[in-house]
Amino acid sequence: MWAGVVAIGAYHGVNPAMGWPLAVANGMTDRRGSALLATFVPLGAGHLLAIAIVLVPFALLTWLVAWQREIRVVAGALVVLFGISRLMLRRHPRWLMRVRPTQLLLWSLLMATAHGAALMLLPIVMGLCQTTAATAGPPLADWGHAGAMTLMRANIGTAIAVSLLHSAAMVTSGLLVAWIVYRYLGLRVLRSAWLDLDLVWALSLVASGAAGVYMALSAA
Repeated sequence: MWAGVVAIGAYHGVNPAMGWPLAVANGMTDRRGSALLATFVPLGAGHLLAIAIVLVPFALLTWLVAWQREIRVVAGALVVLFGISRLMLRRHPRWLMRVRPTQLLLWSLLMATAHGAALMLLPIVMGLCQTTAATAGPPLADWGHAGAMTLMRANIGTAIAVSLLHSAAMVTSGLLVAWIVYRYLGLRVLRSAWLDLDLVWALSLVASGAAGVYMALSAA
């Protein structure tokens, strides 16, 4: 599951919707690689916020172990439905494209949220939190308040760790693609060799949600 967190983060970084073309544009405008690198600081921070805002509140709920299976199934189903909606509604909201480049953190936060980046990770986080509960000791009902609080803090830590690891993978892969385009390929490659990542993104959302539902049901 941790490998899945890194893989999804790497895919988010490669997805141009998450901002690496802006980094290339800044590098070419300023004619220095450091401008490209600096662009990923607010981009990564915005993506991290978008992930954590969704994952941490859900982690607060996962200490309710008795309902965890149902929550994971619903979360996975939501991801599937969101992926289907992305397949049917392919156009991006125009207002998202009007955010100024100087507001990169806000832009990254909005784009990651609009693309359901955190939702894609939610089934994995629920599974990791369930693993924490299963290895922590006796059933939650026998722990009392102190035990429940301990588990809740562990789940929050898991959500934060997933957010950080995922965002690091996103920044690394996005920065790598941006640097290759900036330093070696140039903008001409974007005109001649382009992949419809929106379609891949929507299908991967459906696959991720279905996998989450399957894991929740098979764990029963």
